Amino acid sequence: MNTSPTTTAWIEKELTGLKEAGLYNTIRTIESAMDARVVIDGRTLLNFCANNYLGLANHPRLRVAAQAAIDKFGIGPGAVRSIAGTMSLHLELEQQLAAFKHAEACITFQSGFTANLATIPALVGKGDVIFSDELNHASIIDGSRLSRASIVRYAHNDVDDLRRQIEATPEYGRRLIVTDGVFSMDGDIAPLDKICTVAEAYGILLMVDDAHGEGVLGRGGRGIVDHFGLHDRVDVEVGTLSKAFGVVGGLVAGKQIIIDWLRQRGRPFLFSSAMTVPDVAACIAGVQLLQESTELVDRLWHNAAIFKEGMQKMGFNTGHSQTPIVPVMLGEAPLAQQFSRRLFEEGVFAMAIGYPTVPQGKARIRVMNSAAHSPADIEEALEVFGRVGQELGVI
Repeated sequence: MNTSPTTTAWIEKELTGLKEAGLYNTIRTIESAMDARVVIDGRTLLNFCANNYLGLANHPRLRVAAQAAIDKFGIGPGAVRSIAGTMSLHLELEQQLAAFKHAEACITFQSGFTANLATIPALVGKGDVIFSDELNHASIIDGSRLSRASIVRYAHNDVDDLRRQIEATPEYGRRLIVTDGVFSMDGDIAPLDKICTVAEAYGILLMVDDAHGEGVLGRGGRGIVDHFGLHDRVDVEVGTLSKAFGVVGGLVAGKQIIIDWLRQRGRPFLFSSAMTVPDVAACIAGVQLLQESTELVDRLWHNAAIFKEGMQKMGFNTGHSQTPIVPVMLGEAPLAQQFSRRLFEEGVFAMAIGYPTVPQGKARIRVMNSAAHSPADIEEALEVFGRVGQELGVI
């Protein structure tokens, strides 16, 4: 069936509007391995865009593990986990992740996004209520909508407002509090210790999405629950294997009974094929590497501190970041896009982030530091940021 031009005219209008507002996202293509420097359009650039916090996306040990697993197990599992897709590698990864995070049990999914889509609807449904931080990730928002539970938003990282919202919504069945651990656009950390106290006081299930805390916060990158010493107090800890672990996949760690339930009712677990063999093997190697040493995590934080301090000394506004995520606040989207283009021309790959990912008027360059960067890389990036910042009147 041919699509009439009139049926898609609205899309053309919307795309034109995005371009005019400076909100149209031009997607770059990487032509090399993901590392501290990447090749784009035939040019080698410093990479400050990726979530590759620990440099594991191209780590030799993970590559060897993936290649060896292919030789032994092939490529794909050939089925969903609940029918014939669970391989010994999947169970090994889950056991190692549970031990790494000091949790009773762990289950893995195809991505962090699907982990949230699996978990939230399995825990609450129609007639229940979710208390959700207003800046929670899109996967939490979508998982909450799928659950058909009522959604009550509380002010960002505001525990007093969370308490007020709970007091104001007593007529529900099951209740769930859910928050990001590290908020990906600002780099700030949820006050999970205080949220946990509220959850316990009101008898509410507590879930944290630690996608940007995995491999970053806690002892040797064990995450936000470890960071606050809340083992056995947080019911559900969702994470991803695509950021600090450098591969792909999602995880849910927590109480054994909840993990058992997700194996029965987590829809992406039941209806979408399992993680592929090389991905699982590489993730296992990544977990083992972090269990053996804190070197990469320490280097990540050292690099981030140097970059953040250098930017602030030059007069850049770096927001309220508490992590290696450094937002360079610029205000309007056209300026952020112009800044990103000039950085690219000067050899630094750092993308502009604008509405709807962040609120209007809060466009920024989001800088993602990595353990893969050398001290010389950081200094080179600071020099370029300073030059472009002066040229565009930002500093």
